[in-house]
Amino acid sequence: MDKTTNGWLSGLAGVLIFSGSLPATRLAVQGLDPVFVTVARATIAGTLGLLLLLMFRETRPARRDLIPLVVVALGVVVGFPLLTALALRHVNAAHAIVFVGLLPVATAIFGVLRGGERPQAAFWVFSALGSGAVVAFALRHGLDASPIGDALMLAAIVVCGLGYAEGARLSRHLGGWQVISWALVLSLPLMVPLTWWTRPASFDGVSHAALWGLAYVSLFSMLIGADRLRVLVSRARARRHRGGRTVAVAATVLRTAARRPAAARADPARDDPGHGRGGGLRRGRTPFLANRAGAAGCLTGLRTGVRSRNRQWFAGSNEVGRRVNMSSFQ
Repeated sequence: MDKTTNGWLSGLAGVLIFSGSLPATRLAVQGLDPVFVTVARATIAGTLGLLLLLMFRETRPARRDLIPLVVVALGVVVGFPLLTALALRHVNAAHAIVFVGLLPVATAIFGVLRGGERPQAAFWVFSALGSGAVVAFALRHGLDASPIGDALMLAAIVVCGLGYAEGARLSRHLGGWQVISWALVLSLPLMVPLTWWTRPASFDGVSHAALWGLAYVSLFSMLIGADRLRVLVSRARARRHRGGRTVAVAATVLRTAARRPAAARADPARDDPGHGRGGGLRRGRTPFLANRAGAAGCLTGLRTGVRSRNRQWFAGSNEVGRRVNMSSFQ
């Protein structure tokens, strides 16, 4: 399997995993404190990451990599989970996922600033179109407005974009899953005592849904999914794949819209037990077919951008080959 195919499959797995991340976080914070959810998921994932590093006898990062790993930990391990957990106390998952549509652009900006990357114009165009389509569909159908929740989600996108861009730069010589594992291990000395300190007095009153949500974000979102998405960003031609985050947004909106639409219309609070306020998605006003069209548009735009980049790459390769052949006859 070539690197491009492997990158697409890895990215698809990461997108599918990430599309359930915010709904799972929403379930977790309905029964657990957001700070505990943040530090507990980092502790669980960090312990598993440490076991993987020991099992495969990975070489320790160089001293020059420590500060970038701290940046990854602050952005991906602490910043994004904590800020989204706090935001989901004010807004529902369908509202929060709208902001994730801005993550490809945020990651690309930090990639330019930190990694010296230069995405092609097609990436910027289709990333903006895909993100704008998802945001427009969601806002058009009456999502709740919460200034606090929106500010927290916007901050989460900024720190996560920085963390992913820094992680992609490190993965060039450390490897994809190694980067997130080392970042998690680096945070363990702080996360373990905080987990013990912020733990609930008793887990008897915590719902099974909250515990399953914590398990999901700890294992899949924090460790497995983060690695799969980082594989996307860190490939040699990964600039053309970052729109996959926009597809994750569409997937989550589709999940929310498809989940018991009739029941949502009859009982607005059923789909969002933590909030009695009615929202467009929870009341079933968002047409399912319209969301499917939006997701299809994101995929089409992403694929068009890929083909555009491929044509340019092959044209460049043919030109290099022509020059080599001519030089061999001289």
